[in-house]
Amino acid sequence: MLPDLDGLEVCRRVRALPGETGKVPVLMLTAKGDPMDRIVGLELGADDYLPKPFEPRELLARLRAILRRSGSVGQPSDDPDVKRFGRLEIDLGARVARLDGRECDLTSYQFQMLAVLAEHPGRVLSRDQIMDALKGHALEAFDRSIDVHISRIRAAIEDDPKNPRRILTVRGAGYVFAKKQDSEEA
Repeated sequence: MLPDLDGLEVCRRVRALPGETGKVPVLMLTAKGDPMDRIVGLELGADDYLPKPFEPRELLARLRAILRRSGSVGQPSDDPDVKRFGRLEIDLGARVARLDGRECDLTSYQFQMLAVLAEHPGRVLSRDQIMDALKGHALEAFDRSIDVHISRIRAAIEDDPKNPRRILTVRGAGYVFAKKQDSEEA
């Protein structure tokens, strides 16, 4: 029902484009809600199909799901202050961490600690290295406050804090922020 082409033809042409352009996620938002129209749209390559009228929250949820499935959520952001790791997004400029789009409850210090770990994904950082990055001086011999903060960060960003997948403990060495998370390959 577009002026020059219908949405089905637009979808067909997008899918025919070469390279990554042809793989762009497509959600068809249309007044045609007949089951046959939905089937044709999905068979032509649409990732999802939403007939009008719709709930705005449903549209947002469907868009997030498409981005998750397509891997777009884990791709580097155009904004260098935003780091994405699977379903976790760390916005250094706004000093906010989000999991599935929802803000994680972190103190300023915990956010700083998460940011330090996320700046070095895949690299083991000792407690001393983390403390140096946070305060600029080494830990005292028995200072285990890092462990408490890591535990609280895990409670905010992990699906199961008892079995973490984002911040891992390397016994006797420190902590590592996982490079690949959620549905990404390890």
